[in-house]
This record gives sequence, structure tokens and C-alpha cells, in this order.
Amino acid sequence: MEIREKIEFADLPLAVYQEIAAHLRQVEGVEVGLIPQTSQVFDYNQSQIGGLWIEYTPNSGSESRQLVEQILGYYKTRYRV
Repeated sequence: MEIREKIEFADLPLAVYQEIAAHLRQVEGVEVGLIPQTSQVFDYNQSQIGGLWIEYTPNSGSESRQLVEQILGYYKTRYRV
């Protein structure tokens, strides 16, 4: 069974989301994609991206999930989100 989660960090630029996705794609059993921004009104202070999705494939284990949490924790601390 595949499990998909949506991750959103307020005010992070597109480049940082791409960096996070690149890190997460290195984790075995994890697939990642970017979610487009859905707002109809442009706001310079809003992220260019709506978030990212993380999907755990059947061959992902608890080690993969723990590594994902560590990576996300790093970015939460670094960017204070």
C-alpha cells in the first residue's frame, strides 16, 4: 500500500522546495513531487509552489520514514518553518 503525504512550508521559495525534493528522492522507497501553487492572486511574499507530496512505496521501511523526518526536520530548523 502506498501512502501519500502533502508537505507545506509557508513562504519557502521554489528553489528550496526543489532542494528538499532532491534530498528526499535519494531515500529508498520514497517518491516526491512538487504541487503547483493554486492561488489565483499573485502575492510576492507567497511561495511559487503549493507544497510537495511524498509517497512511500511498498518497499519503504521505517528507516526510510525516519530519514525523511530527519531531512524535513533539518529544513524546518534551517528555514524556521
